[in-house]
Amino acid sequence: MDCPIHDPLPSSAAHDDALLSDCESGVSGPDNPFLPPPAATIQTRFTSALAALGFNPQAVTAVRNASSSVMAQARAHSFQVFARAVSQLRDGDANVKSAWYAASSKDEIADILHHGFCHLHSNGLRLSPQDSPLESLKRSVVDKDGFRYLLLCRVILGKMEVVPRGSSQCRSSSQHYDSGVDDLLFPKEYVIWCNQINTHVLPEYVLSFRLHSLQGHVKIGEPIRPSSPWMPFPVLISVLSNILPPPDIAVLVKFHRDYRDRKITRDVLIQKVRLIAGDKLLCSVIKSFRAKKIPASFKSKQAEQKATGRPAVPTE
Repeated sequence: MDCPIHDPLPSSAAHDDALLSDCESGVSGPDNPFLPPPAATIQTRFTSALAALGFNPQAVTAVRNASSSVMAQARAHSFQVFARAVSQLRDGDANVKSAWYAASSKDEIADILHHGFCHLHSNGLRLSPQDSPLESLKRSVVDKDGFRYLLLCRVILGKMEVVPRGSSQCRSSSQHYDSGVDDLLFPKEYVIWCNQINTHVLPEYVLSFRLHSLQGHVKIGEPIRPSSPWMPFPVLISVLSNILPPPDIAVLVKFHRDYRDRKITRDVLIQKVRLIAGDKLLCSVIKSFRAKKIPASFKSKQAEQKATGRPAVPTE
């Protein structure tokens, strides 16, 4: 595939430990039974899957995670050990699949590849099957250059149980299950529980791409961004404290403090809030807040605008 190259990571991260490489060396060597296919194959499959959905991805680049660091090798070895263990528990089938994770930024990708997934996913890590990337695309964030980023991961699913979308379930319902899925026959979302994220998920590829809809097909909107014109972060956290468990609120407060101290960007903060609270809850909270903040006189003006076609002007 003749695709322009776009560096999916900051130059410093790309330099350290040769973090990523599109070569076929690294932690997945000849003794690894889960050796991934070449990058060109990943690009082709990804482009074909999106074309079937009516999208035209451009500047697609798949870069192999081939870190040779001691910790990267340890994580790869741990994944293989757990895959064998689950295989023994589940009649010889660990049910290992490839799945997409929507990354919020280059920085998040670098952090995951260096340190593994963090503890933010209190209700489990949500991933999309390799041949059905739409749900992960909806969660992806567009950077200032118009690029989105996905991680293609190898995941150990074992025996799956049905977990409805939006469920607050945070662990397997019994020892007979290893992971969750929204639909056993036509899966669109896998759920890896929080206590297994760094043993049952192994990042293999980073994909960067621009995405354009083909005319007449559905478009993927920008992710919800609860920024200050909509709702101040302190107010948002205060409202969420009446809904979410205290540990989640503590994490939100920490990330908001990191943002104020310029340790993380606003985009990263927004993505963390989305991961913890979920887009459905955020939409509901923000809409409720905005409705209360809009004066009744302005609402009547909006109704007048719809009726007459004249623009509504808010009153003081």
